[in-house]
Amino acid sequence: MKKILQSIKFFGVIIVLLLIIALFFPTWTPHKNGEKSISTLEQVEINGSGHEIMIRGKDRHNPVIIFVHGGPGCSEIPYAKKYQDLLEENFTVVNYDQRESGKSYHFFEDYSNLTSELLVDDLLALTDYISERLGKEKVLLIGHSYGTYIATQAASKAPEKYEAYIGIGQMSDTVKSEIEALNYSINQAQKEGNKDDVTDLQRSTENIKNGDTFTPRNYVAKYGGSVRLIDNPDGNNLDMLLSSEYNLLDVIRYNFGVSYSQNALLKEVLKNPLPTKVKKLEIPCYFVMGKYDYMTTYNEAKNYFDRIDASQKEFITFEKSAHYPQFEEKKKFDKWMVDTFVK
Repeated sequence: MKKILQSIKFFGVIIVLLLIIALFFPTWTPHKNGEKSISTLEQVEINGSGHEIMIRGKDRHNPVIIFVHGGPGCSEIPYAKKYQDLLEENFTVVNYDQRESGKSYHFFEDYSNLTSELLVDDLLALTDYISERLGKEKVLLIGHSYGTYIATQAASKAPEKYEAYIGIGQMSDTVKSEIEALNYSINQAQKEGNKDDVTDLQRSTENIKNGDTFTPRNYVAKYGGSVRLIDNPDGNNLDMLLSSEYNLLDVIRYNFGVSYSQNALLKEVLKNPLPTKVKKLEIPCYFVMGKYDYMTTYNEAKNYFDRIDASQKEFITFEKSAHYPQFEEKKKFDKWMVDTFVK
C-alpha cells in the first residue's frame, strides 16, 4: 500500500510539473529563410493595451497585409501560418490578437469599455505602428467574419491608411443573414430526415426574426454552412496547444477572451448592422465570399456589396467554399491576391 501511495505521489508531481511547463512554455513563430525575410511573434502596446502581433513574410519589402480576425475573440494566430504560407511568398502578413482576445487577453485588465469602436481605434493605431515599422505609406486591409465589422469601419474612417479593403465572410444585414442561415439549416435538416434538429431550430425562429439571437452555430456547421473542404480551425484547443505560437496559458486566455468578448460585442451587430454604419468606401473594395457561407451569408453580403458606394469594387465568388474561402481554397485565394495586388 505504501508503494502504491508513493507511486501516486510521484506521478502526481510529474503531472503538476508537466502542467507548469505547458502553462509557461516559450512560444514563437517558425523562422523564415532569406536575408530579407521576417518572422516575429511579440507583444506590443497599441492604444494603451498589450497586443500580440505576428509578422511573417519572405521579403519584408513586399506589400503588407493586416489581417483582422473574427469571432469576436477568435484569434487566428495559432493556425495562420498553415494557411497563409503561399501568401507569405509575395506579401508580408500581419496577424494580431485583438484587445481581450487570445494572447492579448490580460487577466487583470479592465475590459468594461470594450466596444467595436474601441477595436476600430486599436486597428487604426496598429496600422500606424505597422506602417512605420515596415516603411509603408499604405497597407492592404483584410477582415474575416466579425473582423469585417471592425475592418470595414476602419477603412471608412481612415481610407488614407489603406491601399484596399478585402472582406472575407463579409458581414452585412445581420438579422436578414441569420434568417437565411436558419431557413437553410432547417431545409437541410429536413432533407436529411433529422426531425429533432428541425424542431430545435424552429424553437429559435421567433427570437432570430426579432433580432435577439443567432442561428445556432452547431447546426450551421453540421449542414455545411461553415466549412466544407477543411476542418473548422476556430476554437480547437488541442491544435492551439500543439502550435508553437500558443502555450496552455494562452489557450486559457483564448477561452476567457471568447466568452467575454462575444457577450460584450455580438448584440451590437444585430442592432447596428454594417450597412447602417458604412455606406461608402473611398478605397477599392473587394468582397470574397464562399458560395456556401451561411455564417455570414453569401446572398446578404452580395446585397450589401450592391448597395455600398466605393471608388472601385469587385465581388469574388469561391464556388467550393463556405465561410473560410481563403483557407478552403488557399491556392485560388493566393493567385487572386497576387494577380490583383502584386504590381
